[in-house]
Amino acid sequence: MQESQETHISNHLDEIVAAVSITPRQKIHNKLPQTALFQLPREKLHLCEEKAKSYTSSHNHKQAIHELVRCVALTRICYGDSHWKLAEAHVNLAQGYLQLKGLSLQAKHHAEKAKEILIASIVPPYNDDTDVFRCSVELFHTMGRAFLALQKFKEASENLGKAERLSKELLQCERIIKEEWIEIQARVKLSFGQVYQGQKKSKEALPHYQKALEYLEIGKGEKSLECVPVLRELAGVEQVLGFHDAAINHFLQTTLVEDVGCILHVCSCLQNFLESILNRNNLRNGFSFSSEEQEAHLIIQSRNPSQEEAADSAYFVAHAALASGWSKHHDVAEQYFQESMAHLKDSEGPGRAKFFSIQDEFCQFLQMTGQKERATTILKESLEAKVRAFGDFSPEVAETYQFLSGADVAQGNYSGAHRKLRKCLQIQTLLYGAKDKRTLATKQTVDILSKAPEVAMKPRQAAKAKVAFCTGAPQHTMLGKARPNAAD
Repeated sequence: MQESQETHISNHLDEIVAAVSITPRQKIHNKLPQTALFQLPREKLHLCEEKAKSYTSSHNHKQAIHELVRCVALTRICYGDSHWKLAEAHVNLAQGYLQLKGLSLQAKHHAEKAKEILIASIVPPYNDDTDVFRCSVELFHTMGRAFLALQKFKEASENLGKAERLSKELLQCERIIKEEWIEIQARVKLSFGQVYQGQKKSKEALPHYQKALEYLEIGKGEKSLECVPVLRELAGVEQVLGFHDAAINHFLQTTLVEDVGCILHVCSCLQNFLESILNRNNLRNGFSFSSEEQEAHLIIQSRNPSQEEAADSAYFVAHAALASGWSKHHDVAEQYFQESMAHLKDSEGPGRAKFFSIQDEFCQFLQMTGQKERATTILKESLEAKVRAFGDFSPEVAETYQFLSGADVAQGNYSGAHRKLRKCLQIQTLLYGAKDKRTLATKQTVDILSKAPEVAMKPRQAAKAKVAFCTGAPQHTMLGKARPNAAD
């Protein structure tokens, strides 16, 4: 297990080798000007930093990561192994892996490396260490985001809290200006809200989203595009808490900054608002799915949206169809689930993660509509792809094993359910620890399944077979072990 994890975490080292190596063939194709060949390392570093920013803003994620990796290598050449600037380069690379590729384990690895460097960089009397402390704030925030992506909420809160406290101390000591502190606070409060929302604590998440929006409006203005993600998160929490008027107002506010996806968010929110009224007044029989969501979807398609925006558009239509509660709209829901996934099928990074999230939701829809075998087949086929995308030891893989175990239980296959849930338990133990409530709940189910007759008999049969094999196998026989099927 440890070997497999180390293999997945260290895969990105190939990118570092590729980034600092130039093969003869590449030299021929690139035909670099003579001046570029003789640039000083610091000039090359500055050029790489500018390229990384440019590629990030143009959504060329692969090239952006490539340049960030080169920045780490060049920073080490320029400043050595113990300079805070090397820590900063690792933090930037961690943010790139997290935001551009959705690789939380790699992000955590580089953030931890940055932490080691910063500890060695901070020495008394701390008079000239403002840059080091500023870098530390970014480090703690990035570490918190990485733990959030790994669903390790306690560690995420601890690191976000450190970022918040340190930034406040820097402000009080006049090491940073108030505008910079407000920008940090906006990001930290948004992350705190997502930590609570990830634990389904909407009531606790609400004030953090409200504060994040307040700081963003102060720093960037009410019509800034950066307000849109916060408005959506805030409206989603308000919707869950039943504050439908406020939710609709915040969804409508996104239209003020002309965001492409805002129309469907408004329609979806209105749909859920109507749902709550109808349920409260027992008027469900008089409710039907409106075509407004489909019309909004067509409007968005006509604006040449990106693949991710088109996927979001189709996804909200599918949700609106499900919200009606009518079986006659299931075909519409399935159609738009499929369309949403089709837009994201070849995505990388966060888009790939979103594809699997929608696919899991689609499987839940299939199960709800009685198509359990189809849902199980899709999840089995997705497991290897999830391992490639997120690693063997990731929340996504653990949740898939858990779902497949439940499908086996429904079919009376307790042995298969026990085997899959044990894999889930191993991953959760590694990710969250043995005392986490998710791990304990899974262990409790594993213990229950282990008492099933067919599961209890397996160890005895295996022991007998082992004895028979050891006594009967010729000495020259070569023993090997094949990798088991991930869906077994």
